[in-house]
Amino acid sequence: MAEKRVSLYERLPEIYRIRDTEQLPPDQLKHYLGLVETVFGEIHTNIEALYHDLFIETCDPWVIPYLGDLLGTSHLKGDPWTLRADVADTIALRRRKGTLGAIALLTYTLTRWGVHAVELRENLVWNQALNHQRPDAGGEPPHGLLSATRFTPVRGGTVPVRDPAMLSLLQSPFDPFGHTIDVKPPSLGGLRYNLPNLAIFLWRLVAYRVVVSQPLIRNVVDQSAIATDNQAIFVVRLDVHPRGEPVRLFNTSRFDPDQQPPVVSQLDATPGPIPTARLTAQSEAGAPEQYVAIETYDPASLSDPDLPPIDPVDLAQVGLQLHLPVDTFADQVWPPSPGTPTDQPPAWTIRGDNLCGWEVGLLRSLQNREVSIDPVIGRMVIGVETEAEAQAIADQLRLTYTYGAVGPVGAHPISRVPAPQTWLDDPVERRFVNFHAAAAGLQTALSGLETASHPVVIEIGDSMTHTLDLGAISDLITEDGGPNLSLNHSLILRAASGQRPIIQLTQPLRFRPAQVVAADPAEQDALDAALGRLTVRLEGLYLTRAAGFPADAPLIARAALHSLELLDCTLDPGGIQPLQGDRTPIHTALRLANGYGFAADSPQDEAFRQTPEIHLQRTLSGPLQIDTGYRLFLTESILDGGEPDSLAGNFAVWGFDSSPEEALEPPFEETSELVLEAGWGPPTTVQAITVFGQMRVESIHGQGGIWVQTLEVLNNQTGCLKFSYFSGQGDRLPQNHGCVTGDSARLRFTQMALGQPAYGQLAATTDFRIRERGPNDDAMGAFGFLLEAHKWRNLHIRYREFMPVGTRPLLIPVT
Repeated sequence: MAEKRVSLYERLPEIYRIRDTEQLPPDQLKHYLGLVETVFGEIHTNIEALYHDLFIETCDPWVIPYLGDLLGTSHLKGDPWTLRADVADTIALRRRKGTLGAIALLTYTLTRWGVHAVELRENLVWNQALNHQRPDAGGEPPHGLLSATRFTPVRGGTVPVRDPAMLSLLQSPFDPFGHTIDVKPPSLGGLRYNLPNLAIFLWRLVAYRVVVSQPLIRNVVDQSAIATDNQAIFVVRLDVHPRGEPVRLFNTSRFDPDQQPPVVSQLDATPGPIPTARLTAQSEAGAPEQYVAIETYDPASLSDPDLPPIDPVDLAQVGLQLHLPVDTFADQVWPPSPGTPTDQPPAWTIRGDNLCGWEVGLLRSLQNREVSIDPVIGRMVIGVETEAEAQAIADQLRLTYTYGAVGPVGAHPISRVPAPQTWLDDPVERRFVNFHAAAAGLQTALSGLETASHPVVIEIGDSMTHTLDLGAISDLITEDGGPNLSLNHSLILRAASGQRPIIQLTQPLRFRPAQVVAADPAEQDALDAALGRLTVRLEGLYLTRAAGFPADAPLIARAALHSLELLDCTLDPGGIQPLQGDRTPIHTALRLANGYGFAADSPQDEAFRQTPEIHLQRTLSGPLQIDTGYRLFLTESILDGGEPDSLAGNFAVWGFDSSPEEALEPPFEETSELVLEAGWGPPTTVQAITVFGQMRVESIHGQGGIWVQTLEVLNNQTGCLKFSYFSGQGDRLPQNHGCVTGDSARLRFTQMALGQPAYGQLAATTDFRIRERGPNDDAMGAFGFLLEAHKWRNLHIRYREFMPVGTRPLLIPVT
């Protein structure tokens, strides 16, 4: 931490400062030196910056290429973090040029993706003479070795088909089998087993870890009537996701880029989907301890309001961890700690299974103290012996699980900057929420906002599910037909760093000022100035609907404010792909009409002169129905209006009342009733967004958007869209530059249903103009800020410099 800078006045001898206070008026010298102090501080800051620019770790981004010139490195473009790391590792990489460790470190440095490099010549089949055998390890033939079993893959032999866990490695980055030579030309994602080929496997999805969440318990089944031998008498069925949605479980990455010398990523230590076959403990090649852990915790310690909820929990470096109450499962941890006698049976048994039809029954009966996991859909079944154990699991089981996503768009457990200490130069009042402490609940923290004397910052320090009922909070105004959150000052409701709380709403959120009309007309201007600063910011929250939420109601129904800011949030749009059938219905996220919720011609309606601004930044949202009396700002966000194959009825952004200009030629030959009733949305500014669904707005400008379906702009004589993609199906567009349409450019996504790991990711078959000709010469859409096009280009540049002569790199995306 930098030392506090001593001002010029404080450097003076004390006698001069004493005399200065005795002058009339006092502190004349202090005020004079205060003017000089500003210039002196700027000079001091500049000198400090010059010193920091001598080091790659602390220099300004513009200095990076100059430091690279001192090492003779070629210039790259992209994320400043990767450019800084590239220069910092130059000497170390040159010393190890041509090794797998250097290639893996170089790739991670330029991308921060999971990486594993394989020399494919080592995977070619050996055709041997029977009289002169060359076994894998030398000496005796492979099956004559003590370490070999019938499951051991032998190069030149047949593939062992008895072990599913071993077979799951086939065609994977850790494939141990022998393959015949493949002479086809290299291609992106093509695995070509040949002598000069070096396969570089890449895990591009980010593995996000939700720490200490509450699973959804489906039921507890009593099997005492049918249980035999050591079978479980009570079975607890649960979904890993707190909302019961299918979730693909991922493992955590344990690659250490700072390890010297560099070590290539190991099996079961990459940030990819957990393979079901590797979870079975009885399998020869199974390794469940690399993916799952079971530990105990003290439930009473979680209720301590002075401790973050994760402090009493012992976290392991695996993708899925079960936290059991210690009073019921004392010393029942798994895997066994080092030093445990080998003859002692393990406390738990883990197995991978297919639980899609668990209502009918399991493929194999569950034993006592056995955990069956389906990582493909995020389901678990736990077998225990007593009803007390089953009830303890149902009531007090907590999970830490890992899932995958393309990037930080939506609510994810990411690192966040500390909560602000001031808001618009006004000190804030800080409140903390702990799910486990009754006195520190969310509804308690939201009480009294109508009388707060300072802006309020509420921080949720856990990843649990909080139910919010605005009707239970006192002193709420209900003039527009529902409970309102009345605000005297700005409100910031945010998740703590590394947390992803879920807020279940029993009715829509409504925000309004506590006072709109001043009691004294002379004070109305001052009140209007205060209303011009009134802001609600939601940060890192997952907003969804609780049971009994009004049908067809939006998540947010009123925003009578200067600004409503949604940062890193998920406004649950629905549209989940269930295990069977079509996607679930899409739900509206915001429905904001002109009038701002005040009664027509009321004093509040006449006095409220704000034009509310709605900001969505790195947010995943359902449809937005917003009238023209607002201003909409969309930045690096995804709007999901439903299935993209339909041309009518699934709007992502639209308004209320139809305008006279509705007589314009309709964009579709057959317009649905929803299209006829859809009005124009607000003036909109966009920056790198992806829109699944139709969009109708009054005016628009910005860049980097992808509109999968029709975009209609009423006032298309103003504004401009740059470097964007349009469907080309009935669009009504303003001026545009550097844009492409679906008529000439192919658009493909890896996955398009919410909840899937690669949701919104551009596929490799997408037209290169969409992937590389967006803003800043990178991808269009919500994930353009990841700069993936720059990462691919930087990899090819560095591979030409560091790859051994005659070696051909093959880039193979795993996720």
